[in-house]
Amino acid sequence: MLSHQPVAGESAVDPQFVPQPSAMASPAEPNRNPKYDPKKPHITDLPITRANWYKHINWLNVFFIIGIPVMGCVTALWTPLRLKTAIWAVVYYFWTGLGITAGYHRLWAHKSYSARLPLKLFLAAVGGGAVEGSIRWWSRDHRAHHRYTDTNKDPYSVRKGLLYSHIGWMVMKQNPKRIGRTDITDLNEDPVVVWQHRHYLKVVLFMGLIFPTLTAGLGWGDWMGGFIYAGILRIFFVQQATFCVNSLAHWLGEQPFDDRNSPRDHIITAFVTLGEGYHNFHHEFPSDYRNAITWYQYDPTKWCIWLWGKLGLAYNLKQFRSNEIEKGRVQQLQKKLDQKRAQLDWGIPLEQLPVIEWDDYVEQVNNGRGLVAIAGIVHDVTDFINEHPGGKALIRSGLGKDATAMFNGGVYLHSNAAHNLLSTMRVGVIRGGCEVEIWKRAQRENKDVDYVKDDAGNRIIRAGHQVTKVEQPIVTASAA
Repeated sequence: MLSHQPVAGESAVDPQFVPQPSAMASPAEPNRNPKYDPKKPHITDLPITRANWYKHINWLNVFFIIGIPVMGCVTALWTPLRLKTAIWAVVYYFWTGLGITAGYHRLWAHKSYSARLPLKLFLAAVGGGAVEGSIRWWSRDHRAHHRYTDTNKDPYSVRKGLLYSHIGWMVMKQNPKRIGRTDITDLNEDPVVVWQHRHYLKVVLFMGLIFPTLTAGLGWGDWMGGFIYAGILRIFFVQQATFCVNSLAHWLGEQPFDDRNSPRDHIITAFVTLGEGYHNFHHEFPSDYRNAITWYQYDPTKWCIWLWGKLGLAYNLKQFRSNEIEKGRVQQLQKKLDQKRAQLDWGIPLEQLPVIEWDDYVEQVNNGRGLVAIAGIVHDVTDFINEHPGGKALIRSGLGKDATAMFNGGVYLHSNAAHNLLSTMRVGVIRGGCEVEIWKRAQRENKDVDYVKDDAGNRIIRAGHQVTKVEQPIVTASAA
């Protein structure tokens, strides 16, 4: 969910998109690093060895993401935490967190709603206080993440490991040419985005450290506490919470809308990330300003956007139609059911059954084979006669005959379980123009055959397609 952190000497221009001169301070320039050689492979193309492992690490990011928080934790050992400072640190944690979730993510990366200038300035400022890169950097990588989820072009693909998707992609060097292409024209034309991008280091320094320190210092005289708790440690916790969207949200939970990719929904991730934990929904409906769509799901970011809309600070709040959302949910449920069905024995498919003449059917029964014909299908019940709940005599009375009426209510109206069990005993189809033979002929000619195939091309068998069932129970039995 994060973009890469800017490093010294790095171009502020997207390496795969050249903005208009009016959008940025200056057009793209060629690499002027005297050590740069386009013919040499990027360090990420080389295997990690004992001799070059340190070259794979982005040491500046390690210092900012790991080193400074560690120093903050050590300093906190002798820095008392005052109640007012603790409350302020939590409040500012939510502010800067919303700067990422409501600002960087839902407003700029996905354009799920529109905001008035005061709200955009607030979100750009507090988002910078989370120290997660500029809006432009962050949104570019996040759009690539959505477009190329779980592929090599995904900047923080969970397929490379949970630890990599959480923090490894930040502390290890990345080849920018491997990140998928995205269009950020709209961001280059947004004056707030351009302003924050140009002055990002100033915004980070002030909103990340100076502002929380000044608030605690001028407010109640706790300068060191404001710096350590509301500044350094608060940044660390906001960053780790955001990293969880890249890692935890692609590893923990359910996939109620689609399971082709890794995003998942879970309440724990939602609590950690200010509502971003319903990630399976989000990847299916990214332009929806909500992550949680039911009233009891935790999504404070959604609640804030809704409130800003009521106050006139936000407008054009986008929502996918509930009909389309339910389509996705039902399709995923059906897919899981079909996968479960494929593991069950539904008997030999009708189109694979041999055609048996009626006289042959009767002759085999006279020779001692336990065959019964129901709805034109011949079933071998030899091994089931002694287990028949209705008794041996009853089932033997139907051998060699058309037992359709008996089975469907003439003697006993059998249950769905009985029909399913009977289907596993199929051995043939009676010739003579019955419905089953017509069905088989229609399938060979590809005419109006009612069946569905799964993603692998295999036919899906529906429980309701039991041809031994009749719509209206037959109340009298007849012997053929």
